Amino acid sequence: MTGTYYAAASPNAPAFVKIGEYVKVGQTLCIIEAMKLMNTIESEHEGEIVQILVSNAQMVTAGQVMMKIRP
Repeated sequence: MTGTYYAAASPNAPAFVKIGEYVKVGQTLCIIEAMKLMNTIESEHEGEIVQILVSNAQMVTAGQVMMKIRP
């Protein structure tokens, strides 16, 4: 999905995930704003967040890798 990446639900809220955090399938990773709609992106895998490749409020494109998760 192409849109704007947001690491948290609001500017004052903590990030959904951080490097080193263990995530489960279905856990919210971020929000992508596309056409003024906020789309929650959930993890399809379980594992540790080892890298976050985008910055908050950065434009992302469909198919772009935003995070790396180690099983």
